[in-house]
Amino acid sequence: MKNIQAMMQKAQALQTKMTELQAELKTREMIGSSGQGKVKVTMNGAQDVIAISIDPEVVNPEEADLLEDLVLAAFNDARSKITRMVEEEMKKVSGGLGLPPGLF
Repeated sequence: MKNIQAMMQKAQALQTKMTELQAELKTREMIGSSGQGKVKVTMNGAQDVIAISIDPEVVNPEEADLLEDLVLAAFNDARSKITRMVEEEMKKVSGGLGLPPGLF
């Protein structure tokens, strides 16, 4: 019975830590870029896009499809960085419990 209670306490403590970490991650930002830094997307740890920056040099109405591709690439770059950061931080909090990805 004591083992179950101890395990439940650890699970509650882990849940509290993860909730705190998720709130903290929302304050962190990553910048994804493409086109040699001419297009940048800033995203927070909750994967909300905070800002998009486009160098006027790449704004050409006749090449809108290129600009669209650059924005998409920058978005994907930012999302990839955020995903890696969140996974690393969650591993620290979970103490190597081997929880499956996406559980948090």
